[in-house]
Amino acid sequence: MESSVFLAVNGTLMRGLELNDNLQKIGSEFVREALTEPTYRLWSIGDLYPAMQRVEMNGAAISVEIWAVPASGISRLLQLEPPGLCIGKVRLADGEEVLGVLGESLLCEGQPEITHWGGWRAYTAELANQVQQVNELEVLNIGLESDA
Repeated sequence: MESSVFLAVNGTLMRGLELNDNLQKIGSEFVREALTEPTYRLWSIGDLYPAMQRVEMNGAAISVEIWAVPASGISRLLQLEPPGLCIGKVRLADGEEVLGVLGESLLCEGQPEITHWGGWRAYTAELANQVQQVNELEVLNIGLESDA
């Protein structure tokens, strides 16, 4: 049986999201949800995917998923990731250290920081909520215009 390594993912590789198939195709298995230790910050890269970095100050615990990834599949998985994302060590809230998807500093420059949402799912849920509110306002506005 091939050995596997634990990998913490924090964005579109998570269950049900856009790039999760990349994990599935290499034979990865979901292990659990977890939080990082509170030493990470998170940025939204064009609202397409996040980038996480470990910091000395002003960090937070970020929601991640832990996957058991076949060791031979790590390089293939990394090649399928967007440019600027890399694999490094991530410390979890329970003290465990695993490999994880991180973002290069240059990738995060000029991008909105989303750390205070605590994770990609919470951030994208807020984006979806904002879109729904705008759509509801537009419907109300159209109704008001037709009444005038």
